[in-house]
Amino acid sequence: MSRTNGQEFSVIGKPLAKIDAMAKVLGETRYADDLVLPRTLYAKLLRSPMAHAHIRAIRTERAMALEGVHAIVTGADLPEHYGIMPSTQDEEALAVDHVRFAGDPVAAVAAVSETVAEEACQLIEVDYEPLKPVLSIEDALAEPAAANRIHSWTRRGNIQKAISFEFGDIESGFAEADQIFEDTYFFQGNTHLPMEQYSAIAHWDPRGRLTLWSSTQTPHYVHRALAKVLKLPMGRIRVVAAPVGGGFGGKSDPFSHEVAVAKLAMLTGRPVKITLTREECFYVHRGRHPVKMWMRTGVKNDGTLTAMHFRSFLDGGGYSSYGLASVHYTGALQTVTYKLPVYKFEGVRVFTNKPPCGPKRGHGTPQPRFAVEVQLDEIAEKLGIDPIGLRLKQLVEPNTITVNGLRITTNGLRECIEKVAARAHWKEKFRRLPYGRGIGFAASSYISGAGLPIYWNDMPHSGVQIRLDRGGGVTVFCGSSDIGQGSDSVLAFAVAEEFGLEPEDIRVITGDTDLTPVDLGSYSSRVTVMTGNAAIQAARRLKEVLLAVASETLDAPPGELAMADGRVASVRDPARSMSFAECVEKAEARHGTLGSTGSYRPPKALANYKGSGVGPTPAYSYSTAIVELTCDPATAEIKIEKVWIAHDCGRAFNPLWVEGQVEGSVYMALGEVLMEEQVVRKNGMHKFPSILEYKSPTTLDTPEIETILVETNDPEGPYGAKEAGQGPLLPVIPAVANALYDALGVRIHEIPITADKVLRALEGQLDRPTVPKFQFPPPIKWQPGEGVAVAQKS
Repeated sequence: MSRTNGQEFSVIGKPLAKIDAMAKVLGETRYADDLVLPRTLYAKLLRSPMAHAHIRAIRTERAMALEGVHAIVTGADLPEHYGIMPSTQDEEALAVDHVRFAGDPVAAVAAVSETVAEEACQLIEVDYEPLKPVLSIEDALAEPAAANRIHSWTRRGNIQKAISFEFGDIESGFAEADQIFEDTYFFQGNTHLPMEQYSAIAHWDPRGRLTLWSSTQTPHYVHRALAKVLKLPMGRIRVVAAPVGGGFGGKSDPFSHEVAVAKLAMLTGRPVKITLTREECFYVHRGRHPVKMWMRTGVKNDGTLTAMHFRSFLDGGGYSSYGLASVHYTGALQTVTYKLPVYKFEGVRVFTNKPPCGPKRGHGTPQPRFAVEVQLDEIAEKLGIDPIGLRLKQLVEPNTITVNGLRITTNGLRECIEKVAARAHWKEKFRRLPYGRGIGFAASSYISGAGLPIYWNDMPHSGVQIRLDRGGGVTVFCGSSDIGQGSDSVLAFAVAEEFGLEPEDIRVITGDTDLTPVDLGSYSSRVTVMTGNAAIQAARRLKEVLLAVASETLDAPPGELAMADGRVASVRDPARSMSFAECVEKAEARHGTLGSTGSYRPPKALANYKGSGVGPTPAYSYSTAIVELTCDPATAEIKIEKVWIAHDCGRAFNPLWVEGQVEGSVYMALGEVLMEEQVVRKNGMHKFPSILEYKSPTTLDTPEIETILVETNDPEGPYGAKEAGQGPLLPVIPAVANALYDALGVRIHEIPITADKVLRALEGQLDRPTVPKFQFPPPIKWQPGEGVAVAQKS
């Protein structure tokens, strides 16, 4: 057994393999594209080549006459709007009369093969009325005529949402500052690039029940969307989340291809399958928002922060997706890393005729973290203060409330900073390396699951059921999706820990809406904390029943019994014991079929002003990164020499998994900061929709990564665990930018940092990013301790 903070564990904290590791290594795992049912038809989507247009007519007669075609559906067959957020149901499975980006689907074909389906798509005739595309934040803010609006329901041109908050008196905060720093930043959009393409297969059975298997991170929300669009009772729909070969947030929405194959299966009475091409994946997208940012920070000469005013402008693409949450997230978490006595945030998300953006690893937080950490580095430089010292001066303390009403539990940021600085020999290297070589630092924080569900209600966010059979078998049922982060293994480890079994003794069934209780999905780093807590609750309810039965058999009080090594034994007299299976058999004989449930709801948010639902979480994780790099001033080629990263994960549920998640975050961050960008041409078409042309790091580009785990044992997490899947990405990007300044003395305020930008900066020809002038609404004002927020009168 391992001992951590005085508590003994048999499974938790050990670097054991995931329960699905061997199946994946041996190629036995069946992903969505591996599934084929008898009599399967194959579907293809016809997508708009235009970024913005009205649809005058769609003619399908020639396509329907093609041999091998079984059904064709258009927007007229699926007119119901849907979307992930309840207040922005603005998507159509197939465009009815308006296409909003190049790649918007307008028709779906089911045929005997993909080849026939593709040929049929080419025979469908669509009469488009071209409209002027809106392809930039500035164009969207220009409030074009109503006839050119991307969505008719928007009140101010193509603005989806504009928000403004003020916490404390911002003018007084800046008045206390000795110096004020102001600058602009730009973070280009990018995509998830999972190895597995989107895939789904639908089956309509003779009883009138629909089953959909899909590579989705959110089976519960797909379930809701299908019921809404197909007008079926949810009880007649089954959604099964197949193992996901990479998601990173990109498979968190309900998608048109899922709805289309379901409708085609209903029409044909045969299974219908679709797998998107790699090019289609770039248009389905839902990746990182392009964000322009303006930031103003007041500081005293000793480096103490007095005020911060932050503005963000998000390019949301053609549809809402998670956009309402995204715009809030660009401002909500600035306060949980460093103490801010006053803070003002203004944000706006606009629609453009580009592929819609949504949640990508870190959801709305890498962009502002880049701006904040780069500006803090600049402030430290101007004040003559070590950048790490500047941060250490004003870390948010554990068990405190931030200026915008967010509750901090544990905070290992100080330890993260100190450990990463020591490992990287910061003091010996900072500003002392030769020209062309530099070292940079940044810190960050992230949530361990959102504090509120997407559909506001009082239901649990996660549920777990456990069934025991008389042979000692243990089966865990949960609606969560394992997207590679190991959530199935988290469930197995938690239950094994409680019952004193090995993880391989636990069978886990997840992501099946017919069999498992609801879980809201794998996003916002919520699964370990939420499903983990639910699993522990369910296991302990059963454990109480088992120990009571064992107490009678072993003639020992339940409090003196322990479960370990597959047995139930007296702590005082280990010879008095029985096997776990025997205990289960006796308990079933006494009580009948054995099962239990557990559920989890996050703590209620402290603040209740409008917009306060984004930001609260059971616990915040903290990360720090130091990057050492070289950059040849002649070619501007950047080579990352090494990354040191420390992460406060609460308690490492399994240190091997946590390190894997941290290092995966580092790898993705390096791609975003150095090369990745989803750019569209003037006609709205993607500039390079292929893995060959869309630049992403390979193993040859990946540097040495030294990972340091800081354990703070958070009281809100299962066995003290916090998130580890997204937070470590955040500090790496600004750390690279800060290291580049240390190497060459140039500041790059745009992501990605490419060679042409470095060369222009060295020549003094790289301008700062521009941000639009925009009239934000009057701010919502809130003071810590207020029960109700008061909106400022205009």
